[in-house]
Amino acid sequence: MAGCSTGPYPNEGFEPTFSFPVTDNQTPYSTCLATLRNLPGNNLPIFAVGEIADKTGQINYDENGHALTQGSTEMVISALYKTGKARMVERFDLRIPLAEVRLSEQGRLNRKIEDYGQLPASDFVLVGALTELNYNIVSEGAQLFIRGIGGGARTVVINVALDLRVINSRNFSVPYVTSLQKQIYGFEVEANIFRFFGDTLVEFDAGRIQNEPLQLGVRSVVEMAVYQIMTDFLGLPATDGCDLVKTDFMGEHLKRFES
Repeated sequence: MAGCSTGPYPNEGFEPTFSFPVTDNQTPYSTCLATLRNLPGNNLPIFAVGEIADKTGQINYDENGHALTQGSTEMVISALYKTGKARMVERFDLRIPLAEVRLSEQGRLNRKIEDYGQLPASDFVLVGALTELNYNIVSEGAQLFIRGIGGGARTVVINVALDLRVINSRNFSVPYVTSLQKQIYGFEVEANIFRFFGDTLVEFDAGRIQNEPLQLGVRSVVEMAVYQIMTDFLGLPATDGCDLVKTDFMGEHLKRFES
């Protein structure tokens, strides 16, 4: 029984460790979205955001979860809000709004059903998916060890891709589609010192790892896709420095086979 007893609790709580403050969640493309807010125009389109699913099929077995964020829909909603040029209506999770209406119909709220009035319809619906997560596009490095003493460095490049489409709510046509990818870079420098003491191997590892966060890459792709929708599709003027970087990897590859 004594083994199951608990020790005395401290009279005062432990002081929590506090490191970095809470900050806003910005990417390099957030500035591009913010420039749209200052543009003139009040006839704002109404957007609804549907599911932006993770269709990469990638599972992180080391951490027993998905490799990519499952919050891409919320990222699109946040990106639209940053533009200041879109009104939004909820269509992704209607459980609470519909429950409110149902309770009002049953007379269980202090608001009558007539007070809800005419609900606004959307002009456009955004849906899509994360479609690619490719590891080891480039993986290179070097290591040198002499008698157990040495060091090394390596780089890794992976990419994520997003396919997003605009649906016209009036006729269900698809007037605009964007397909974007972003490469994500990782760099590691390490210096390892190995020594044997009897039969025991002791390793001292000192190094530095600098990796671009994978989920930040997803948010960056999302924000650039929304920026394209607001400029290429809706016709808002683009800002210098916010142009999409276009590549021709396949064209360059095919040139190798030309006679």
